[in-house]
Amino acid sequence: MTTAFFWDERCFWHGGGNYALTMPVGGYVQPLPAGLPENPETKRRLKNLAEVSGLWREMAVQSADPARRDELLRVHPAAYLAAFKAASDAGGGELGLRTPFGPGGYELAALSAGLAVRALRAVLKGEAANAYALSRPPGHHCLPDWPNGFCLMANIAIAIRAVQAEGLAARIAVIDWDVHHGNGTEAVFLADPEVLTISLHQDRNYPLDTGAADVRGEGAAFGSNINIPLPPGLGHKGYLAAFDRIVLPALQRFHPEAIVIACGYDASAFDPLGRMLATAETFRQMTARVKEAAGELCGGRLVLVHEGGYSEVHVPFCGHAVLEELTGSAIRVPDPMAATLERRQPDARFDAFADAWIDDLAALFAT
Repeated sequence: MTTAFFWDERCFWHGGGNYALTMPVGGYVQPLPAGLPENPETKRRLKNLAEVSGLWREMAVQSADPARRDELLRVHPAAYLAAFKAASDAGGGELGLRTPFGPGGYELAALSAGLAVRALRAVLKGEAANAYALSRPPGHHCLPDWPNGFCLMANIAIAIRAVQAEGLAARIAVIDWDVHHGNGTEAVFLADPEVLTISLHQDRNYPLDTGAADVRGEGAAFGSNINIPLPPGLGHKGYLAAFDRIVLPALQRFHPEAIVIACGYDASAFDPLGRMLATAETFRQMTARVKEAAGELCGGRLVLVHEGGYSEVHVPFCGHAVLEELTGSAIRVPDPMAATLERRQPDARFDAFADAWIDDLAALFAT
């Protein structure tokens, strides 16, 4: 079996309003060509790099149908879907916070969710060794009834609820390494002991009012939500330390039937919306760690669903490193920024501070 790669050209057609970073600026500055920082180019350039490198030919590349209404309703209430569809049919709008969309936005969001559903289903049915879904728009900030932070439907949550309903798996772990807290995924599963949600994110980046380490699950699900807020400037070594001391032990304790990664690249050192100094090698090694854990715990059943990442220059190289590791390919595309980023990594004094920060979190989650 090979790695399956799910994408659809139409997902690149989703468009936002006239924003500068995360602020609407219509009428005040010259309109920006792409609008939101969440624009097609980072995703398209990742796909294009994989084509040019030849890695594309080593994967089972395919599209998927949009998520069905019954699949959407397991996460999103009918009233929200109706309001979204009506606004979409009327030419677009904005229903939540920083979530503009144009005509057909509803259908594009359902297609993005459908890519995630199909990827997880394919892996659980044994049709692929593992899978990557190039979903757009992203989903990890979307609450059941309120879109948020570029996210219009909760792609990963929709996929998990779909395969659970089909009896393909029950216990699923989600690791979110997007630089922003996965508040939408957390909200869906906070009281569900069958789904472990782990979010590594820059402390108090976005959303400002979520992501605290003391939010650990509700009722019988206490302990099944792990928030790992990390200090800005953490860098490569710090991310791997957080993985080794917190993420991997949590997976061992939970023993999932499958692992899903909310795969954002905005912890990249060049990202305009993060300050974390991660490199392409950081993403490669995190992928390698999770792939090894999936092999030990759940027969290798691993799915990555694309989330954020807003550097058109660096996302393609970070993503290609992930795909190299996921596929086990011998193809390598060197990160042209690697030498510069190595020199910009934190010094020993900051590393000692970060080690103490991570140790404190690890002690919390061990209780």
